[in-house]
Amino acid sequence: MLALIVACLLAQIALAIPVEERHVSLEERQAGVGYAPRIATCPTSSLVRPASGLSSSESNYRSKRISKANTALAAWLKKTNKNFTTGTLPSVGLTVSGGGYRSLLEGAGLIQGLDSRDSSLSTSGLYQALTYQAGLSGGGWLLTSVAGNNYPTISSLRDGLWEQAFQNSLLLPNNLLAADAYTQITADIAAKNAAGFDPSLVDPYGRLLSYQLLLGNDGGVSKTMSGIKTYSNFTSFNAPYPIIAALGVKTFQNECLPGPNATQYEFHPYEFGSWDNGVSAFTNTMYLGTSYSNGKPAGPCYVNYDNSGYVAGTTSNLFNELCGVIPPINSTTDLPEALEALIDSVTDGAPATRDLYAIYKNPFQNYVRSTLVSAESELDLVDGGEALQNNPIWPFIQQTKRTDVLIVNDNSADTSNNFPNGSEILTTYVQAQSAGLTRMPAIPSVETFIDRGYDKRATFFGCDDASKLTIIYLPNVNYTYPSNQPTSKLQYSVAETNGMITNGNSIATQNGAADWPTCLGCAIMQKIGTKLPSQCTACFTKYCYKP
Repeated sequence: MLALIVACLLAQIALAIPVEERHVSLEERQAGVGYAPRIATCPTSSLVRPASGLSSSESNYRSKRISKANTALAAWLKKTNKNFTTGTLPSVGLTVSGGGYRSLLEGAGLIQGLDSRDSSLSTSGLYQALTYQAGLSGGGWLLTSVAGNNYPTISSLRDGLWEQAFQNSLLLPNNLLAADAYTQITADIAAKNAAGFDPSLVDPYGRLLSYQLLLGNDGGVSKTMSGIKTYSNFTSFNAPYPIIAALGVKTFQNECLPGPNATQYEFHPYEFGSWDNGVSAFTNTMYLGTSYSNGKPAGPCYVNYDNSGYVAGTTSNLFNELCGVIPPINSTTDLPEALEALIDSVTDGAPATRDLYAIYKNPFQNYVRSTLVSAESELDLVDGGEALQNNPIWPFIQQTKRTDVLIVNDNSADTSNNFPNGSEILTTYVQAQSAGLTRMPAIPSVETFIDRGYDKRATFFGCDDASKLTIIYLPNVNYTYPSNQPTSKLQYSVAETNGMITNGNSIATQNGAADWPTCLGCAIMQKIGTKLPSQCTACFTKYCYKP
């Protein structure tokens, strides 16, 4: 539904702007103004590497971040229960699932409930103890807004950006047509086209998202994924390392949708790539947009392609679901005609299917390890949740260990009333088994998940097995507010935004359960085999999944 609404909206934009207004001057293009990719000097270092471990840059960040995170974790544990020993500490990460604005707001409330800068709840201080934060689709929007604005508090984002941006959402046609952003966005897309990069539907979609998520001129148009590494909270290692997930589609095999074992890609400030067989390589994020052959530039190097809004649009791209027979919808024009008009206007008649994907020059063309995509000049990416793995757990169950403990906030709409039922995390377990990834803990069937109430409260997966990742599963539950809003809901009033965030606070604290802070600490500390407070025995009985 979201894809239908936005596609129709974007078609209206294209139809309304005269062709002569879709061009920028050569001077503007060379100056790298705004959205368009621009030519840059190629670095002397290698731009592609095999996926044989963490990059030196990520490894360095992880090491220095853990040092600060451990100080925060030790302080929180001692505040929570003085009987915790803190001589040795595990590394902790957080993931927020897909689910549109519903997931963004519930995940935001969870973060606020963990952030000592922004709340005084029983869980406050754990955000400072995180080494990684990953997002997908709506969770990717949240991470884009947090990391892309230099890790402010949720209260700051809520008051200074989200309340008004979500209430006056530019994803709704009437709001956009009355906004100054209307002309700026079309000029941005035209500039990318003039720079030699045919836009797809994800370009205007990502620009619209930027106005909801990023501070700065023209919806933070100058912000990039690689630019995060220059922000003060990143350079001082004060923030968890961000990862945004997406899926590849084998359009070169005439597929429209990603299959169950679709290639999972990661966007970082330093790198983009995949651990999966068939790609098994990473490239420098800053130079996305550059054409490669066998790991080396096959022409000029480009920068600015990794626009933060475009990455946010990539992780939430559902336009490929329109591939095939597209039914008309009730709008100013039928959707098939509108899509064709938009494609013709910005890509000079490029094939319609291409425009349904987030398009990236393939950094792994002719790269010997990347057998699946080595013959392709482009990668076609879509929403990371389309293969029923709506929680971005995959980056944390690779052989190269990033974390010991992972907090998984699941805001999926698996049921008819828009709540999770465990099917997404179960799919990750099944696919991990198939791929030979042994760090993923066992997950029960959906029937068991529901029968035992794991969809209504916190659950610990991976208890008593040091070889597995410990997953602290926190599903969306409507503790204080109807948090099961539809994924297709594109506009939230100020009261709705605040109500959703407050409910996320309750997810963080399990609605103020008295035993929860100590039990949360028990789950975190069990992984390293240290002596635990006596209360942990009851905690594990209550919260641990026992196959």
